[in-house]
Amino acid sequence: MIVKGIIVPGIPHPLLCPDANEGWRRLADGFAAARDEIIASGAERLLIYSTMWPSVTGHQIQADPAPTWVHVDELFHDLGSIPYSFRIDAAFGHSFQAAAEARGLHARTVAYHGFPIDTGSVVALKLLNPDNRIPASIVSSNVYADRAETIVLGKAAADAIASSGLKTAVVVVMTLSNRLFSDFIDPKDDHIHSPKDEEWNQKLLEFLAAGRLEDLAQLSRTIQDQIRVHKVVNFKPMWWLSAVMGQHNRYAGKVHAYAPLFGTGGAVATLTPAPESTGDKEFDEEDVEHYRGDRTVLGGLDPQAQAPPSAPPTDGQPINTDTAPAPVGAYPHARREGDLLFLSGVGPRQPVTNAIPGGPIRDDDGQAQDYDVAAQTEAVIENVRRILKAAGSALEDVIDITVFLVDMDRDFKAYNAVYAKHFTAIGATRTTLAISALPTPIAVEFKVVARAPST
Repeated sequence: MIVKGIIVPGIPHPLLCPDANEGWRRLADGFAAARDEIIASGAERLLIYSTMWPSVTGHQIQADPAPTWVHVDELFHDLGSIPYSFRIDAAFGHSFQAAAEARGLHARTVAYHGFPIDTGSVVALKLLNPDNRIPASIVSSNVYADRAETIVLGKAAADAIASSGLKTAVVVVMTLSNRLFSDFIDPKDDHIHSPKDEEWNQKLLEFLAAGRLEDLAQLSRTIQDQIRVHKVVNFKPMWWLSAVMGQHNRYAGKVHAYAPLFGTGGAVATLTPAPESTGDKEFDEEDVEHYRGDRTVLGGLDPQAQAPPSAPPTDGQPINTDTAPAPVGAYPHARREGDLLFLSGVGPRQPVTNAIPGGPIRDDDGQAQDYDVAAQTEAVIENVRRILKAAGSALEDVIDITVFLVDMDRDFKAYNAVYAKHFTAIGATRTTLAISALPTPIAVEFKVVARAPST
């Protein structure tokens, strides 16, 4: 249901004085191009994550259905005021809050007259959705949340989006290099703060143009250190966006505009889900499903919050995990027998919410629905990975798979392409069967046998 990812700057110059600088005009035109992409995508909702809305305790989600005010930026008040009246999807805000709580986060909605919507969200909505044709939702950026907590927040957003059934365009408000000039400048003198910042901005733009979202998210710590920005907030949007859209590089990227913006690197870029990947991920970092306690500001788990490592499952031991969807019958996720792990049938449903990525094959009344079997297959493989991890094993240990498809003619090609990306190197044996139905409204299910960890 996520049809577009958009990266935009939140500094108000492209909105309030675009013609004062050639670069600011390019950025304003870039917003217009991104707006056209949103409209063409058929998006039914905008979800905005703004680094310019800082929260300290937990995560806040705007739920006032019609916030109306006159905004003045605290730094650039000389540019003038911005009156606004927005259309907010309050129901989604409450759903997002519940999904965040279900994943162990502290979250709350805010809905009262005069609550200060941040400059970045105001700029994004004014330029991307000027006529309020699409309802919006806004979530804050917690200043103390590290990568793990931010990833969980992104996955909660994905849960809420999947449950809503509405096509969603996801917007992050950020700059690339993030060092503003400390003194006011003549607009014609605007430039990137330093050559080093410019070098890394160009690398970021290269990754965005290539659709390498997860590489950007994973390499953010290195980039952040190189550009000497010590606020962890700078690359949280990439962590969050990757967790919402999917932690991979399968995107068509386009940079619509790039220009200095009061010393920072302002860019407007879009990411569209695509069937092909720009290579494998650079490397794998911590991938968290549930928030289990406070993290330190500098990163990593609080030692007091870490659970001790579990022992490998013993022979005959049932295995269950809350990181995978709950079984729909009286069976475990997996069971160990000797040197092998036998997994029960694994579908694409998401833990906690039971949402089906790519949509269900039929509605509650039994009417056939359009769905994306590639998205379902990705979700199945991710669920298999989670169950194997809980058992002390990994995807690379899979030795045999039986796959069930409810529509072989329609779905085999797309399912097979996703399967190949994950299992070509592994070389597991496979049987694919056509069946008439599965217990839940899904199109694909895997039955997996894997090597068990040594005891």
